[in-house]
Amino acid sequence: MFLEINGIQKSYGTGDARVDVLKGIELKVEEGEFVVLLGPSGSGKSTLLNIIGGIDTSDAGDINIRGESMGHMNEKRLTSYRRQHLGYIFQMYNLIPNLTVRENIEVGAYLSKQPLDVDELLGTLGLSEHQAKLPNQLSGGQQQRTSIGRAIVKNPDILLCDEPTGALDYQTSKEILKLIETVNRKYHNTIIMVTHNDAIRLMADRVIRLRDGIIRKDEHNTQKVAAEDLEW
Repeated sequence: MFLEINGIQKSYGTGDARVDVLKGIELKVEEGEFVVLLGPSGSGKSTLLNIIGGIDTSDAGDINIRGESMGHMNEKRLTSYRRQHLGYIFQMYNLIPNLTVRENIEVGAYLSKQPLDVDELLGTLGLSEHQAKLPNQLSGGQQQRTSIGRAIVKNPDILLCDEPTGALDYQTSKEILKLIETVNRKYHNTIIMVTHNDAIRLMADRVIRLRDGIIRKDEHNTQKVAAEDLEW
């Protein structure tokens, strides 16, 4: 199994202020699978994503990627693993303001031993003609495309997406979802996306519904809907 999540628990606070955010999450994900974590605010989906990505730690349980336990990695190994094998796309673009589109993407390439071809990726992202621009010269959609490029150029095993369309308008959101769909199909990355948008679940291979820190439903889509055909 490519990714195994075993008994993950997470809480914040102590005593009467303690909040149990994740209550023993069990989940297995196949390589190349497109998984959507769906749930209301406070359901634990972003916390779970951050633990999978090594940004946060769990109180109990473990995560295994390709048979290697993240819990047994020291800080140096965990940092190396994040650099080489994980890509992150957030709602905020977090681009380096004084670097061009191309240079922002190349930052990601420097972190990888086997990066993708930057010119080819710029073409896939529809950014070739914008590659010399700075972030403040770009639209929100172009900035998000650049952040996706920075994450993808590393050729990561897992692409973690936390509300990647949350700050975008309807049409731009659909364009970004189409791009993520293309990336999954072309580069075969495993994608785990957090969203509260119920329509996005239709384009995924699998939908994990969380509520109150528990997986309520684990569903496979037998007939996926193309991103361009989604409506909400």
